[in-house]
Amino acid sequence: MISKPRVVIIDDSLLVRNILGDVLSKKKGMEIVATGKTGLDCLDLAERLKPDAIILDVEMPIMDGLTALAELKKRKSTSAVIMLSVLTQHGADATFKALELGAIDFVPKPNSGNQFSADSIGDSLAEKITLFLESRQVSEPRAAIPPRKVEPIDKKGVIQAVAIGTSTGGPKALQTVFTAIPEDFSKPIFVVQHMPPGFTKAFSDRLNAVSKIKVKEAEHGDIVESGHAYIAAGDHHMRVVQKGAQRTIELDRSPSVNGHRPSIEVMFESLLQSYVASHLLAMIMTGMGRDGSQSITNIRQKGGVTLAQDEASSVVYGMNRVAVELGGIDHVLPLEELVPKTIEIVKMRG
Repeated sequence: MISKPRVVIIDDSLLVRNILGDVLSKKKGMEIVATGKTGLDCLDLAERLKPDAIILDVEMPIMDGLTALAELKKRKSTSAVIMLSVLTQHGADATFKALELGAIDFVPKPNSGNQFSADSIGDSLAEKITLFLESRQVSEPRAAIPPRKVEPIDKKGVIQAVAIGTSTGGPKALQTVFTAIPEDFSKPIFVVQHMPPGFTKAFSDRLNAVSKIKVKEAEHGDIVESGHAYIAAGDHHMRVVQKGAQRTIELDRSPSVNGHRPSIEVMFESLLQSYVASHLLAMIMTGMGRDGSQSITNIRQKGGVTLAQDEASSVVYGMNRVAVELGGIDHVLPLEELVPKTIEIVKMRG
């Protein structure tokens, strides 16, 4: 276990600083070593205190969060940065820019107009900080350890669908993936990215803008089309179901699985019901926890092809690490090699 995490909170709202400080220190046992209200405060406190984590607002006077984040990156700060994000199109765009600049994750900013309570946001922040720091400690001595060898399974059958599960670090990694997919890629792609409601539509639009194939936020009743990618909607599980000659997408708000809704586990298992397993290619990428690790192992054991993002290119080597340890992965690859390998396998399998 890690020692008590040392946290800095940067937000121009005194109320937000007090709310988050109280929740994290009194209920979560974290040490709030300082607070600030501008990006300049952030840079100063990061330099002097070297906290484990910085909770950073985007919109602030004097210097905004994105400018501060870019400067932290230049200074090679080792503090994990989590953004406070507002539920607007502008807020979503700024959030995804922050993730590109090196923030590890984000949470909705508490205010009277959204559905997220201070306690739920505090829970999310504490979990993200703790799991990220734990994963960083665990992975350092493991870096030189090669992936576990798995017994080969005879893989046959045309690949009919691709499934991707990811969490922390996923938005930036998925941009790399979707930028590399060629426009003639003809298989449907189903994606679960752990993300709060209100952000998945903007994220899907962002992926669509950089992709050569159609990317959309999944809607209940969508008919699955070749060469389209479907991103699970925030706070909804996504299932792919067979209805006669068609496959359609169903969304629901049934209980969380592995602490998540949408859950990768739910999506992967639905694909095992709607496709022959040997016709699936499943991929698990950067992220905390273990969501999807058992179901991707099931896909491999039943004849599907499985890929995992490697440790070196992952923001958090968590879900993918568990899948590798379970013996559920055929190929462990750097981020930039996932799409070329996928294309190779699809072509090889006819």
